[in-house]
Amino acid sequence: MEIAIMGAGISGLACAIKLEKNGITPTIFEKRDKVGDRFVNGEALLDIFTRPVQDCIASLSDEYGIYLNPTSSIQKIELFSKNEKAVIEGQLGFTNIRGREADSFESQLEQQVKSTIHYHSEKTYEQLQSEYTHVVVATGDGAYAKQAKNYREDLSVSIKGATIEGSFNRNTVMAWIDYDLAPYGYCFLIPFSDKEASISLAIPELQENADLNIDSLWDNFYKKLKSQLEQELPITDEFQISNYLIGICQSPRIGNTFYIGNNYGTMMPFMGFGQYASIISGVHAAYELCGLGNYQELMEPLRQSYEDGLVLRRALERLSNEGLDRIVRLLQGYWGEKLFLTKSINPLKTASYLLRPYIKMKKGGTS
Repeated sequence: MEIAIMGAGISGLACAIKLEKNGITPTIFEKRDKVGDRFVNGEALLDIFTRPVQDCIASLSDEYGIYLNPTSSIQKIELFSKNEKAVIEGQLGFTNIRGREADSFESQLEQQVKSTIHYHSEKTYEQLQSEYTHVVVATGDGAYAKQAKNYREDLSVSIKGATIEGSFNRNTVMAWIDYDLAPYGYCFLIPFSDKEASISLAIPELQENADLNIDSLWDNFYKKLKSQLEQELPITDEFQISNYLIGICQSPRIGNTFYIGNNYGTMMPFMGFGQYASIISGVHAAYELCGLGNYQELMEPLRQSYEDGLVLRRALERLSNEGLDRIVRLLQGYWGEKLFLTKSINPLKTASYLLRPYIKMKKGGTS
């Protein structure tokens, strides 16, 4: 068995680590000159989006032998709508760094890999398919799966982000669901030190947003953020992505090709999270390659989480700022604590179950 992994991101590296632990040495091909050779940004692992798993870092270590050190734990989330604010406190998850940083998740995973990584690779999928018995596609987006007619595209998004300097509480994450700032989208501030944070703005590329200029939205968000935090927040690094596909594969495996990470569809349509699912998809592909499980069956819980997130995404697109205000108002106090801190509740699954008939009805009414 000769296995090629196409892409040295978090899913591809996780797959390699698990294969090696079971005596199989893959070959990894990466088109960039090093792992994490992309923009730097802070990301979050929120327990509310990974249940029934309650601690992603512990789960990766104890269950899968993959060791990651997050930047910090999240002890507080401040959620803002246009006119309301909710504060949720407790053990809520972790923050981490992605990209070209020595302690990014990509760099941490690379240190655990013994297999050869070919950088600056120009190998195509077709070439790898002809040279190896199995190919694991971990290229970070759904393009290859789409080419194979194995991808259901649900939406695309535009994202703009930056690294800012200032004074931050590294245990506090801030989020905005305010359609004056990001129509049908969201904004985040995720610290990765006491002096640096990542900010981002994401909007779905809907017909209603066709005439929007993301640069203008960004300027408004950045101005509001500086006023809200009463800091100058100088920008030290920036990135922008347009037409980023969010969808999911019809099948996680076709023949001897395995689709993992965002190529499979591990990014949540609701709020864009998906690191844990991406890593686990690589582990599950390795399990089948090692004869330890069925990849399609192992991925069913992650597929269901994606579908639940899509229901919430469609519900979000039907809300106004007034509706968002009502939701945030409810999250301040009892309901916020209930949803975020009651480990036996799966908010994604529960909300999707309650909203699915409504979304179906609304779609039927507008068709």
